[in-house]
Amino acid sequence: MAHVTREQLDRLLEQTLLSDDHGALARRLDELAQGYESGEVSRAYILALSAEEWRQAGHPDAALDRYQQAADGDGGDVNVDPRAGIADTLFELDRPDEARDVIEALRAAPCSPATVLNVAETLAAYGDLTGAHEWATEGVTACPPGNSLRESLLRTRYRIRIDLGLPEDDLDALAS
Repeated sequence: MAHVTREQLDRLLEQTLLSDDHGALARRLDELAQGYESGEVSRAYILALSAEEWRQAGHPDAALDRYQQAADGDGGDVNVDPRAGIADTLFELDRPDEARDVIEALRAAPCSPATVLNVAETLAAYGDLTGAHEWATEGVTACPPGNSLRESLLRTRYRIRIDLGLPEDDLDALAS
């Protein structure tokens, strides 16, 4: 069993940047998650990182599995709800109906600004600009001023609004 620190994860991520071997990092993160006992980050966080690395390595099915494990609540807090990663991966696997079902399930519960931003960017990437604009708008209005993610949500919303050809509105004035 292992105690996982942020420093360990940072070193692993750094090594991957140097070697550009996302598959090796995904396998190492899987090992950490499997042997997880305690740490500065949750097991779910490690599983979500593993999922991202599996996607980078070109293995979306493995990524989907890791996101699902993280979402199943077997590991604690993460920055972005793993279901957002599930939806993004389902789109990647050309399973858009399932992806939209996951996004609707996310809409039913309060989401962190990071999750809202992730969903908005996913929808925009897969051509649902109207849905992306709705998510970004709801995220901006729910996110308190001073939150660093509010600026990201405002910029994302602005870009999507331009792509949709919508006129400027009051929220656009909040973007710096």
